[in-house]
Amino acid sequence: MTKNDGTLSQEQQQELLEKFDPEAATRKLEGTMGWVVFFGLLAFSLFQLYTAVFGVLTAQLQRSIHLGFALALIFLLFPASKKNLRKKKVAWYDLLLALVAVGIGAYWPMMIDELVNRVGRLTDMDFYVGLAAILLVLEATRRTVGLPITIIASLFLVYALYGPYMPGFLAHRGLDLDTLVQTMFFTTEGILGTPLGVSATFIFLFLLFGAFLVKTGVGQYFNDLAVSIAGKRTGGPAKVAIFSSALQGTISGSSVANVVTSGSFTIPMMKKLGYRKEFAGGVEAAASTGGQLMPPIMGAAAFLMVEFIGGGITYWDIAKAATIPALLYFTGIWIMTHFEAKRLGLRGLTDEEMPDRKEVLSKIYLLMPILIVIILMVSGMSIMRAALWSILSTIVVSAIRKETRISFKDAINALVDGARTALGVAAATAAAGIIVGVVTKTGLGLKLANGLLDLSGGLLIPTLMLTMVAALILGMGSPTTANYVITSTIAAPAVILLGVPDLSAHLFVFYFGIIADITPPVALAAFAAAGVSGGEPIRTGINSAKLAIAAFIIPYMFVLSPELLMIDTTWYYLIWVVFTAICGMLAIGAGIIGFWLRKLHWYERVMGLAGGLMLIYPEGMTDMIGLGIFILLVVLQLVFRGNDSVKPQPAR
Repeated sequence: MTKNDGTLSQEQQQELLEKFDPEAATRKLEGTMGWVVFFGLLAFSLFQLYTAVFGVLTAQLQRSIHLGFALALIFLLFPASKKNLRKKKVAWYDLLLALVAVGIGAYWPMMIDELVNRVGRLTDMDFYVGLAAILLVLEATRRTVGLPITIIASLFLVYALYGPYMPGFLAHRGLDLDTLVQTMFFTTEGILGTPLGVSATFIFLFLLFGAFLVKTGVGQYFNDLAVSIAGKRTGGPAKVAIFSSALQGTISGSSVANVVTSGSFTIPMMKKLGYRKEFAGGVEAAASTGGQLMPPIMGAAAFLMVEFIGGGITYWDIAKAATIPALLYFTGIWIMTHFEAKRLGLRGLTDEEMPDRKEVLSKIYLLMPILIVIILMVSGMSIMRAALWSILSTIVVSAIRKETRISFKDAINALVDGARTALGVAAATAAAGIIVGVVTKTGLGLKLANGLLDLSGGLLIPTLMLTMVAALILGMGSPTTANYVITSTIAAPAVILLGVPDLSAHLFVFYFGIIADITPPVALAAFAAAGVSGGEPIRTGINSAKLAIAAFIIPYMFVLSPELLMIDTTWYYLIWVVFTAICGMLAIGAGIIGFWLRKLHWYERVMGLAGGLMLIYPEGMTDMIGLGIFILLVVLQLVFRGNDSVKPQPAR
């Protein structure tokens, strides 16, 4: 049922999550099988914690056990078809698949001495176990994260087998089935490769950290804090959505989950004050998607970036570099919603609608674990140690007040919930390992990078545009993690060959992989927001893409001017770049919305868009011209404000 204030009930939130986020569509098991899954998830978390505390096992052992846990639990929790989602029993074939998955996970630990001794040679048993691992990973990926990434991984396998029959530069010698199976499961270049390795170490622990934060009630606290800070401002609820979603990104690795949890609170509030359904949904979708871009804990793909870039780069280097682009992203959405609120004449919240500010501020200690994780990573502590101490600090901090205290039962449930959220990531990274293995074995990455450069004429901007399109298409309905793996191995090398720093190139594809969630025609975060708001999905998607226009511009900025990522720059030049970028987004926001201090004429909107783009492009002459246009636009607004005032349009 919908509550009296328009917010969604827990049941409605779960229905929306299941509809738009495949990772949330799990069976609700009861009885013996429910307990089997419960203890399986708990054992999964305990294994990960044990190896994090006492030392990670060798790569093949750590990753294969992680994979075995994930595959077995996926086949028990995720039905083969959504039609069977409401059934509370596990089908016989799912039980069989789960048992096979346990065998696959146990194969490396049981046979490690023999496998090491006969490296490069497969027995019949090795072959069938490896083949089963490939097929189970594909099926588990289909169930947890959907068809797109499953189809892509399958096509890469076909490409590996039928290389000699491929056209033009795509042709290669081809791999026989034995070699393919060996690469995929008996080396660390395939399924047990770097992506799954990151899932089995860093990502899992930070998902646990998020689960423990949820148990303290920090999610609701983010909403209350956002209302206290932004609620009374013009069009306050929209700004609450932006602020709250930026914070929610630290505990949710999913755009859709972020939309449903914070959106069920903010979207009804926006509609109540007069925002259109599609605009309210668009604000929440754009802000929630940006949560994965916000340091210190970004999307799971950011942890992969550490391994993919290498060269001694740390996670903190990536988080630090992403700080200014993330702030600019949210500033852009804030500006657009502010102008829309002024255009419609929307008020902020009244004193009666605001929470007790003293009560909210008295719980500020709940943010301490997030501050602690930042301090630990800045100090140079390893990611795994920082995650462990952050989990411990969450438990300690929660004990300050009775209502936030994590009991033993809460801690057990947090371990179970954390493992549950890790299942989709494990499947996606295993499938991504298949793709990386094929790319490595066939040399496809370099071939496609050279093909991309030939197509773009070796020019940077066309190469970036083609890379952007590839990332957006791959991101339609597939998880950011898999999207990043594909684009970073295929498209990013082409950008790097043109002299762009590795970090800029990887963040470029990372950004566009994430904002695929709000880019029509397949914009899952926007569709979930439409489910909350009751708006039309495609229009909601268009609104979210329009509000997040900064996200389509910022990646080009930090490729053309790496100083924005704090790479080889001075503090005064950095201030100048940020200043011109914010001025540019102000001008673009006014141009798109059509309102600033008053309604803009058509030529002023054109001036705003042109001047804004010039200001955002980091080059001396264009900055000067753009600044001139910006100042002229401000003067026109001030001079003709009284004579050409336009009454705000009524809310629709």
